[in-house]
Amino acid sequence: MDSAVSDVSDATRGVSDSPLVAAPEEPMQPWQADRTRAPIATKIVVAGGFGVGKTTLVSSVSEITPLQTEALMTEASEETDDLTGTPDKRTTTVAMDFGRITLDDDLVLYLFGTPGQQRFWFMWDDIVRGAIGAVVMADTRRLKDCFPALDYFESCGLPYVVAVNHFDGSELYEPEDVREALTIPAHIPVMIMDARRRISVIETLLSLVGHALDETPE
Repeated sequence: MDSAVSDVSDATRGVSDSPLVAAPEEPMQPWQADRTRAPIATKIVVAGGFGVGKTTLVSSVSEITPLQTEALMTEASEETDDLTGTPDKRTTTVAMDFGRITLDDDLVLYLFGTPGQQRFWFMWDDIVRGAIGAVVMADTRRLKDCFPALDYFESCGLPYVVAVNHFDGSELYEPEDVREALTIPAHIPVMIMDARRRISVIETLLSLVGHALDETPE
């Protein structure tokens, strides 16, 4: 994931090192400045297979420092975590990811990323409770890894969209091709995205919010 590095001028370098200078504060949102405008808070779940990009998605779009529960992978997980599609992966989520993004002035989305490995599926019921919908992430190189998430949200009736995270070097497919391969119903949005790009993630989240409103208008 790309990172931005800010240059510090010679005139300000000494000042910024002073312990008396406060660190830059997070920009205030409109609903934080006007207490009469209560924000509409919604919970979104980000799910999918192991190494599909859930942590990257939450990190790239969160306006706060995201909470991550990443742990180094060890030899103990070699028999349970398939690294065939992600040979360079060195860490894994062992609880959840958490982030926040404000949309449309006072619409606040709280993002909860689920762990992908089967041994952590027992946590899903607690993470999903209270959510308005879910983003099911998929990797076209291993589509079968998203089947458990699809089955889960179908069975519990939670609105969801399918977001194909396009990795560098992987073949790019059309959304309808992915829909057919996964047998996704026609009314469920399927889109191609890049979890590293903030605007791409925002488009996916907006699609989910719209779909959730259509599914549960009350």
